[in-house]
Amino acid sequence: MSKIKPSKGAPYARILGVGGYRPTRVVPNEVILEKIDSSDEWIRSRSGISTRHWASPEETVAAMSVEASGKAIADAGIGPEQIGAVVVSTVSHFHQTPAIATEIADRIGAGKPAAFDISAGCAGFGYGLTLAKGMIVEGSAEYVLVIGVERLSDLTDLEDRATAFLFGDGAGAVVVGPSDEPHIGPTVWGSEGDKSETIKQTVPWNDFRVGDVSQLPVNERGEIKFPAITQEGQAVFRWAVFEMAKVAQQALDAAGITADDLDVFIPHQANLRIIDSMVKTLKLPEHVTVARDVETTGNTSAASIPLAMERLLATGKAKSGDTALVIGFGAGLVYAATVVTLP
Repeated sequence: MSKIKPSKGAPYARILGVGGYRPTRVVPNEVILEKIDSSDEWIRSRSGISTRHWASPEETVAAMSVEASGKAIADAGIGPEQIGAVVVSTVSHFHQTPAIATEIADRIGAGKPAAFDISAGCAGFGYGLTLAKGMIVEGSAEYVLVIGVERLSDLTDLEDRATAFLFGDGAGAVVVGPSDEPHIGPTVWGSEGDKSETIKQTVPWNDFRVGDVSQLPVNERGEIKFPAITQEGQAVFRWAVFEMAKVAQQALDAAGITADDLDVFIPHQANLRIIDSMVKTLKLPEHVTVARDVETTGNTSAASIPLAMERLLATGKAKSGDTALVIGFGAGLVYAATVVTLP
């Protein structure tokens, strides 16, 4: 018989507060068109995007995260010293180590919480939320700060007609805490590594070691290009619309509800065509509010779901207590979907 005491966590977990930060610079499609042969109409018809936010040098991954986290902590009604763990999802923190979560934890005054980064692309928020729920129910933390943050402008090839218009910067954060009732449903998550080539970084960092750089990509001026995110648009579109609609339905089933029970749908803000196609495939009723933050924020990867959630609540399009289906999907290919009660 084991001599180890059982964990004493909360019965359930829920999102208690949400916060977001968008960089001050708003970038319209006209700026993107300076580097690619396209049109505003084409960009809008392909993606739904009219503007996005790009960070200044001062708006670092850490700085944006601190701003979003402060709002989420205040919204949750707790003090930063009560945070027991900080989980950051990002692909655009360029230091291999230490994790940016440790710096953020210190800057918000959280004391000495567990702090670590995860790399799950556009599904990262869902992964972090699931980890937070587990920590609270297991008893290793009472309150967990989950952050999705990206500076994708640093990883955008502005000369790539297929992707130059897609990406934006920003940070979204939630505080997850204890609950006496279930407010975060079971997570349906997974990966399809056989499709990992469809969204990827153009070249690995170690190709920039001192030595032969003749194989590195160059721009039209002959300058070596910094690594960027590239994707096979049609393959990603088909996968997201058809396969992720199935995952979203599985999340509804796992939570024991139907589409009619939903108040809000918050998918990863990848592309408006994908979002609208998923709504149609899922046969969501007209009363369900659908997040379409991508139109003015662009694709912010791990930050997109909490940013969209924060905007829906701030604008009154969604309200506290609403039942929301959230689903993230992206590079890997990875995905995560769950049903939550909005804070």
